[in-house]
Order: sequence, then C-alpha cells, then structure tokens
Amino acid sequence: MKNFTFFNILVFSVLFLAETVHAQIVIQKPSLGFSQACASTSFNTYNTSFSFSPDTGLSGSNQFIVELSDNTGDFTNATVVHTSAPGAVTTSPVTLGFSLPETTAGEAYKLRIKSTAPVATSTASNAFAAYYKIQNTPFSINNLISTGAYCAGGSYLLTIDNPGTGENDSPLQYPSLTFNWYKEINTGSTTSVFVASGATLAVNTPGTYFVKTNYGTCSSDSYSNRVTVSESNSSATSSINSSLGNPYCASQGATTLSTINGNSYKWFKNGSEIEGATNQTYVTNEFGTYSVTVNLGSCTTSASIDLDTNGFTSDIDVPEVNMIQDGETLTATVTTDAANPVFEWYLNETVISSATSNSFEASQMGNYKVIVTQTDGCVSSTEHNFSITEPFPDVENIPNLISPNGDGINDTWVIPQEYVTGSNTEVVILSSQGKVMLQTNDYQNNWPENQLDFKAINPVYYYIITTANNKIKKGSITVVK
Repeated sequence: MKNFTFFNILVFSVLFLAETVHAQIVIQKPSLGFSQACASTSFNTYNTSFSFSPDTGLSGSNQFIVELSDNTGDFTNATVVHTSAPGAVTTSPVTLGFSLPETTAGEAYKLRIKSTAPVATSTASNAFAAYYKIQNTPFSINNLISTGAYCAGGSYLLTIDNPGTGENDSPLQYPSLTFNWYKEINTGSTTSVFVASGATLAVNTPGTYFVKTNYGTCSSDSYSNRVTVSESNSSATSSINSSLGNPYCASQGATTLSTINGNSYKWFKNGSEIEGATNQTYVTNEFGTYSVTVNLGSCTTSASIDLDTNGFTSDIDVPEVNMIQDGETLTATVTTDAANPVFEWYLNETVISSATSNSFEASQMGNYKVIVTQTDGCVSSTEHNFSITEPFPDVENIPNLISPNGDGINDTWVIPQEYVTGSNTEVVILSSQGKVMLQTNDYQNNWPENQLDFKAINPVYYYIITTANNKIKKGSITVVK
C-alpha cells in the first residue's frame, strides 16, 4: 500500500513539473518597424515585431499586450496600445500594429511585450521619438501683423492668437501642446536659431521671430507667421492688418483693422482723426487711407494702410467734362479686371437699357455715368462719371460788361476758349471790397451762376486770369441790369 502511494505521488510530481516547464516562454526584445513615430489625424498606424519560444508554450487563452512607456522610457505607468484576441497568436515570429495616444510627445519612448498565459514580459525596445500632431496647420501670432516695435530699454510681446476661429486653428486650443520660438539668423533667411519655449515671447532684440508647435524631431506644418520687431525711434513705422484682407470684399461686411500692441492708440482716415477711435482695432467698411499712432510708453510708432473695398480696378478713357459739336458723338470705353463684369450706363440718372457693353457711343448733351459690377467672387461695384456739353463760344476778347437779366443775351461772363475748362487756367473774380466771388481752374463761362444781389447801380468786379504758363491778365467787369 505504501509503495502504491509513493508511486502515485512520484507520477503526479513528474506530471506537475512537466506542466510547469511547458507553461514558461521567453519573449525576445521587440524590434520597431519605424525610426520615429510622427502620428497625426490622417496617419496613426505603426508595427512592432518580436519572437517567442517555445511555440508550444502558449495557452489557448493567451493574449499578447503591447505597452508604451512614458517619454523617458519608464514603464511605471505604461499605456497599453494593443491587446491581441485570446488565442489569436500561436506561432512565432509575430508582428502587431498599434496607434499612439493623442498625448504622446517626447524623444525617448520605448515598447515592451507581455503575454497573459503564461505570464511573461520582454525587455524594452530601443528608444524612439514619438509625437501625435493633434494640430498640424499654420496659425497666427499678433493678429497677423507683420511688425512690432519697442522703446529703448523695453520689450515687445509676441503672443499666439486664441481662440482659433475661421481659418486660424490656434494650437492653444490643445492644452497638451508646447511651443518653441525662433529668430531668423538674417531677415528673410531660411535658417533660424532657437530662442525660448512658451506660449508668449518678450522681445528686446531687433529681428524676425516666429513660433512652432514643439513636435521635436518630427517635421510638421504647425508654425506661425513671421513678425519683424524693431527698436522704435522718431522715424519708426509699423503695419496695419485687415481681417478680410486688402483689397477686401465689402459685401462680406466690415473688416477689422488692427495694429501692434501699445499703451494707447489714435486712428485717422485720410489724414483726419476719427473721433472715439482709440482701441487697438478699428472696424470699417469704407475705403480710404487709414493710419494709427501707437503710444509704446516712452516712444511712439505709426502705421498706415490704403484700404480698397472693391476687389477690382477699372478706368474710363474720357475726361469728366467733354465738348462736342452738334451731330458729333463721343465713345467712352471702360477697361477693368473685374471677374465677369456687368456694365450699366446712365444719362441724367436714367438707365440706358440698350447699353450693356464696356463701351458706349454718346451723342446727347448731359451727365453720364457707368456702373461696373463684378459678379463672380466678391460682388462689388464702382462707377465713373462724365458729362458732354456744347463747345463754349470762342469770343475774341475778354468782356468787361455783362447783363445777367435772364434774356439769354450776355447773361454770363464768357471769355475766350483758351482760358476755360481744360486749359488749366486759374480764374479769380473779386468784389470791389476784395471778396473772392469765384476761384477755379475749371471755368465754364457760367459766372454768375446765381442772381447777384446788389444795391449799387452797375457794380464793378475785378478778374485775375493766370494761365498754365503763368501769363496774367487783369481787368474789371461791370454788371448792368
């Protein structure tokens, strides 16, 4: 009985030992199917390969697990990036795919392989750079204003714009990201040097700066516009940015003009100060020359922009005032770069329905205009005005007497054609007290346009005619009823 019991125990021990040996495997160090992992929303699939032995050592329920270390290679808080299905892998070698978490960012990640039945762990793989490029498009800093300035002894702050709106996908929307600032070695060059890390940069050295999202050795398209910063002096100038571009499409609404950071601001339009415009930005939908004075503290800088709201150009080949003889015609032609333009011609504010091309042959006296409309892309319009009159009578001498009584004879002061509109001659008419009654370089034989109010009998006025070559004629004009 004792021999039988001992025999049974011996057989059981041998079987248990054999089972224990059968339940052990060795997993080799995993190899990488890549040199660095630069993942993004459009690509995030990577492979690792490993061998294990013996092939017969796996349980039917075994699963292989791929673990990713932290960015220093530490597996204390490892991330599982792949788990195979139970019993799916039965032979060696093995290749498994995995994807990176969106928070991945570093230069020294490692992988290791684990099995569940039996339990085993490989040594760590070689270190590799890995980043998930959650934001991978250009972004703006300082509202896309290309310049900045600071006073001597001060600094100028560069900041990443936030929030991301429109076409600006601000990387500040992603808290896991970090940033590196660079300075161009020479303005306009393609080489640069690292300056500092952070979401902002205080600049106290002239140069051209930009910032990139920190994706380490992985290349990316997550970078900002360039800003050229200078030390301000009495002649320093900056720039103004239009949020809708320049020229911009007025049909899209108003555009926001913005300038560099400062302590206070004064905005001007066509040289005149805009009342109440004292912010860093100014909203407008009107064309013109806008400028701003920026107080930087102990110094100032200025900037300007010629804002165009049409988005296209056009010209007409006739002057504003034209004279033709009875029976003659005048052909006016518009040239334009407008996309799919439409032309509307008017005579005395009445549309000429038959005139729809870029040219029109006019035969009647009156006031004309043509409205040019761009109908593709930015829908906008501009207009050109001109007039047609009969030629002024070509009198021989300058008259010294007029009778503005409405009888149609000698009602206005009509002078020789060499002095009237188109001759660039200045005509000045003064009262006997020296008051300027008329001053023009475009005299049209129409003085007085309004009835003269006088109590004296036959008042006298005086004229001074100055030609383009500075020849002067002076005389008097007596007004009789």
